[in-house]
Amino acid sequence: MDRRRAAARTLPQWAASALLAAAMLTAFPAGPASAQQTPAPSHQQLAVQLEKLTEQYNGLTVQLQRAQRAAKAAADNAHRQQQNLQAVHAQIARMAADSYTSGGLDPVLGFASAKDPQLVLDQSATFSYFTSQGGARARLVLQTLQSAARAQKAAQDQTDQVTQLVGQVTRQRDHINALIRQGNFKGVQRRPGGKIPNVTPGGASAKAMGAVNAALSALGIPYSWGGGNASGPTYGVAQGAGIKGFDCSGLTLYAYAQVGVTLPHYTGAQYNMGTHVTRSQLRPGDLVFFFSDLHHMAMYIGNGNIVQAPQTGDVVKISPLSTFPWAGAVRIA
Repeated sequence: MDRRRAAARTLPQWAASALLAAAMLTAFPAGPASAQQTPAPSHQQLAVQLEKLTEQYNGLTVQLQRAQRAAKAAADNAHRQQQNLQAVHAQIARMAADSYTSGGLDPVLGFASAKDPQLVLDQSATFSYFTSQGGARARLVLQTLQSAARAQKAAQDQTDQVTQLVGQVTRQRDHINALIRQGNFKGVQRRPGGKIPNVTPGGASAKAMGAVNAALSALGIPYSWGGGNASGPTYGVAQGAGIKGFDCSGLTLYAYAQVGVTLPHYTGAQYNMGTHVTRSQLRPGDLVFFFSDLHHMAMYIGNGNIVQAPQTGDVVKISPLSTFPWAGAVRIA
């Protein structure tokens, strides 16, 4: 009897021990299966991710520059409209004074003395008063006030867009920096560019050939994320901040700037410039794009070759067109 009671007391302990062992086996399976983990991305995979991120960064930067210009224009317009409103406000004050002198209690008196004329105008009685007037002054008041309100709203909207884009650009730059640290990428110095090939026009325009010669003059210049403008190689962003060079769209931007053609610093925007051509129609100077998301581009120079700024650790160089998966091409000039 005592043995049976002892067994009954110890049985739950056995069960608990068995359950614990089973749980441990489930959490820590024996053998090779325990080593199964997601492999870390290779250096090349990280480089591809970085190039995608960099072109997205370039696209955001283009948007930000446009938004900043629009915000400035909107702010200038809002200032002009406000000045117009102040002039009309002074006219209304004189109208209100005349009305008061003649013994009438005119709604414009409240409008003229209000700190915020829009609030007074929004009141139905005042609005009805103005809309009932057939004179040019009454219509001018409404038009000027509405223009000022619209201009102020447009300026605020543009300012909000700039603020939002600045945040996106900052986050993208931080993401690029994180991948750079993960991949331990190192930049390179300029290398000898090698012999510049003799490019046959093959029907290409003089401007296109000028762009080809400009791009070939950059052979050996290091790749730099975000690098390059119309004047030549620049320090880029993130890892590219310490490297003076070109990224892929920065190289083509520079090349065409030398013949008076302005291109945005973004593959997606350059893809929408010029005239689209097929692979069989390619001529020197045409811009060629690769991958379905267009995150890499180059310039065709004939004979199945391109000049490109490939990736970090490399330099501007000549490569076969077949190096990357084809996405499309455009003729700029």
